[in-house]
Amino acid sequence: MPVDHYENFPVASILMPRRLVPAVEAIYAFARGADDVADEGDAAPAERLAGLAEYEAALDEIAAGRTPAHPMFARLAGVVREFDLPLQPLRDLLSAFRQDVVTTRYADYALLLDYCRRSADPVGHLMLALYGAVDERNLADSHAICTALQLINFWQDVAIDIEKGRIYLPLEDLDRYGVSQHDLRTGADTPAWRALMAFEVERARALMLSGAPLARRLPGRIGWELRLIVQGGLRILERIEAAEYDVFRRRPKLGKHEYLLMGWRGLRM
Repeated sequence: MPVDHYENFPVASILMPRRLVPAVEAIYAFARGADDVADEGDAAPAERLAGLAEYEAALDEIAAGRTPAHPMFARLAGVVREFDLPLQPLRDLLSAFRQDVVTTRYADYALLLDYCRRSADPVGHLMLALYGAVDERNLADSHAICTALQLINFWQDVAIDIEKGRIYLPLEDLDRYGVSQHDLRTGADTPAWRALMAFEVERARALMLSGAPLARRLPGRIGWELRLIVQGGLRILERIEAAEYDVFRRRPKLGKHEYLLMGWRGLRM
């Protein structure tokens, strides 16, 4: 999902049917607001968790068929009812945000994937639900794309995250390649670091490509939207490689001219 917090959340895409824009905006407001509670400002962990509990309570009200008083939650309640959206993806998001408050390291890749399952995959699930395209195969491919996007965002933002005291690179991978947490804090651009990042980039690329058939399978605007999202993620990986993995001094990001390239590649998918 990865707007700073959810870079690939299609809030204002010209490809999105206008009838879905209010629904996507309501979901985005919920996710963005909860993420800010967990991640922004200087509140203590207990305050952050209390704030997220209010979001969870609002979902409980919606689940009980009531409309919360707060306008943001009331808007979400209307969207949930109109599109018969599942609430579990929203609860999964809150679970991930709570984890962000208390967890700053991931021992292995499996734990990181579990976090992505709750922090990124719910967005794809909800989008499929809005389009009436939820089935087992579509969900599996959507999860692969969303998790890949989350990983790409982590690799892109290593320097930003370490400033916040967080490391999303699996510690087992740091150990395997001989990269220390001190290396991350000092931005050490070493052969070991480049080897580690080459491995992580290829891992994210393989995951993205495994889910990419979904973009060809879905018809109409959602398919084209997804093609651009997939190509955007792959392009960021190329930019990381072009920077020789030095994300400490050159945060890879997309320029406006690259959207033409992404569009061309999307057409050829």
